[in-house]
Amino acid sequence: MHHDLIQIAHVRGNVTVTQTTSDSGASAREQVVEGDIPAQPVAFQVRTDLLARLHTQVAVGGAAVVCTLTGTPGVGKTLLAASYAWACQAAGWPVVAWIPAETENQILAGLDGLAVRLGMHSVDDDAETTARRVKAWMSGTHQPCLVVFDNATDIPTVRRWCPTTGAARVVITSRNRAFSRHYAPVEVQVFTPAQAAAFLTERTGLTDEDAASELAAELGHLPLALAQAAAMIAWQKISYRAYLRSLRDLPLERHLTALEGDAYPAGAAQAILLSLALAEQATLGARRLLEVLAVLSPAGVARLLLHSAPILEPGDQSEIDELLARLADTSLITFTDDGQAVLMHRLIQRVLRERAYHEARLQQAVDTATGLLATFNAPIPTGAATWGARPSVEALLEHTGTLYAIAHLADLLTPELLDLRGWCGRRLTDLADLPRGIALLQQTLVDSERLLGVDHPATLTSRHDLAYAYGTATRATEAITLLEQVLSLRERVLGTDHPDTLTSRNNLASAYQSAGRIAEAITLFEQMLADSERVLGTDHPRTLTSRNNLAYTHGSAGRTTKAIILLEQVLADNERVLGTDHPNTLANRHNLANAYLSAEQVEKAVILLEQVLADNERVLGTDHPNTLANRHSLASAYQSAGRIAEAITLYEQVLADNERVLGTDHPNTLANRHSLASAYQSAKQIREAITLYQQVVTDRERVLGANHPGTLSSRHNLAYTYRSAGRIAEAITLYEQVLADSERVLGADHPNTLTNRHNLAGAYGLAGRVTEGLALYKQVLADSERALGADHPLTRMMRKNLGGTR
Repeated sequence: MHHDLIQIAHVRGNVTVTQTTSDSGASAREQVVEGDIPAQPVAFQVRTDLLARLHTQVAVGGAAVVCTLTGTPGVGKTLLAASYAWACQAAGWPVVAWIPAETENQILAGLDGLAVRLGMHSVDDDAETTARRVKAWMSGTHQPCLVVFDNATDIPTVRRWCPTTGAARVVITSRNRAFSRHYAPVEVQVFTPAQAAAFLTERTGLTDEDAASELAAELGHLPLALAQAAAMIAWQKISYRAYLRSLRDLPLERHLTALEGDAYPAGAAQAILLSLALAEQATLGARRLLEVLAVLSPAGVARLLLHSAPILEPGDQSEIDELLARLADTSLITFTDDGQAVLMHRLIQRVLRERAYHEARLQQAVDTATGLLATFNAPIPTGAATWGARPSVEALLEHTGTLYAIAHLADLLTPELLDLRGWCGRRLTDLADLPRGIALLQQTLVDSERLLGVDHPATLTSRHDLAYAYGTATRATEAITLLEQVLSLRERVLGTDHPDTLTSRNNLASAYQSAGRIAEAITLFEQMLADSERVLGTDHPRTLTSRNNLAYTHGSAGRTTKAIILLEQVLADNERVLGTDHPNTLANRHNLANAYLSAEQVEKAVILLEQVLADNERVLGTDHPNTLANRHSLASAYQSAGRIAEAITLYEQVLADNERVLGTDHPNTLANRHSLASAYQSAKQIREAITLYQQVVTDRERVLGANHPGTLSSRHNLAYTYRSAGRIAEAITLYEQVLADSERVLGADHPNTLTNRHNLAGAYGLAGRVTEGLALYKQVLADSERALGADHPLTRMMRKNLGGTR
């Protein structure tokens, strides 16, 4: 043990006393206590024998030590783990973390919260990336840290996040006794008769030992049931035998309808029902609040969440905090150690849910909780700003997931709850947490089709959200298939001119463009623009956006003159309708500058980008993402103008800004690092370029995935840099790999795929494989003329290079 010693129990085995060692500066850090550790309850019984066994397990040296506390519900597994956590906290252990572990999402959220406290959190990391970083830290630390995985259910899931080395000590609580076959077990039993009697006496002040023993035996010596009985006896000031008569007169079948299978421990449900009856009779609003807590996460409900919207009936004017304090006196709820969250035992939650279901009140509890969470969700920002609200998103996901599971089991799903689930999926998409987001949106779509029908507007929205997530994950084929379905259905159900239909048409066109299907994208964008002008008017902001999108797509097709004409028109309209400093106007000016750059009007582009950068810094601020993007584009323009030194300086500046503002792994930061490597290559700093490209490839594979277009682009550029360095064989190998991946992911006719094929042909020529190079040049020229047109800049470049090669 480190720091000052306290006696946890009589300890068998070796205990090593050491000086605190340095661990990457962590020793100087304040003690980190993370998670909702339960507070010590009234008349808490220190179970010294179990605590000693637990400490003996976790004090063993060597690899990271993991032990598990198992036992039936209500025996006190969580409180035993909490008492060990209190002791480690008092002993000054640098890190004490409490992580709910019923689902993997809970574990990921808990590790994410720990990462924030340890300074290991990057705003753009998804939850799994952060969790892996924390696990690696736990596996390598030399300082003592305790991690409690509370109420674990699935062994492979928990094993995945347990450290295997290091000084970390892990305690798992679980009702699943199979854990004891994999980790050192400590079986938690009910109280001994002496412990039960001592608890009742201390909690109630009554000294009738025989009656206490009889009541304890009736309740099976179960700590949870004894706590309910003692609280009610103390509150009502009745005798043990009077309580016992009330307990025996309460048949469960009159009050509960089983939903969740397992039988209740002896006397537990009756004791809980008696406590509920007393609390609800004595306190106005208690029943409604208790039933809402019963359908939210047992890992804890923040007071802030409970304050976010009205829960009680209009006549129930009690303050929430005052009501919670009174309910805590009945032992129906407890608080976390810091008092900021409310805890309810899972067994009490189950009794409340089954009683509400029996009395046809569970739907009301689900609806109230749904409204509460919807109000909590409303102020969470969307888009890039969601990165700054991840704790709120994780809380929303946790409670919505619990509520959904309960409603699904009881066949009480509602459109409002499905809409809330859709919001959760969109939040995860905004956070680039695509595996979780896509899985959630897929299930939401299935539920919407079953509950509402395939043609319901909410189902169409659900399908649209899933398509957007597929597109973000570069699953273009699946995204396009869904968007085509949504557009067809919306045209039939809502009409061709409905705003939602116009949105679907726009998004399908964007998907076509991302997939390299430029001609189809232009046709659809032109239709979209005509419809917007007719339905919304020529000056409506959505019409202006449609015109901007069409111009951008013309630029992608190599029609830079047409793109510039359209963008200049849109800019004039934006300045007239929205004003010169409106964010849309600034973005349009930025797009026009990039179009000038594509048209090789470099000086014009530089002048406009410098102007837009000054405007963005003045209007949005120096650290706004749009300002950072504009600074990146200006560096690119300097590079195109041959002002390489200025480009590198600006790239390095914006890279540092992106890392500070957005995080080291944000997609914009990775793109900036990619561009800086390109500038190094232009400056003939080949070694620096190769090193940076290799880093970017590794980072993009980890963050975006091996098949993301950005990853493929970085691998392609790395191959080109190998070629520039004379490492032709390595270049050809990498070109061939990237070409195969591009054909599979993007399609054979995508402009990026054609570029890959073209550069591979050049590498064959440099390697002396002239026949292969010429044949491939001819093939890619024919493909480019067919797919992009004879006048596309890429086609013209290929025609020129083929002539040079001949």
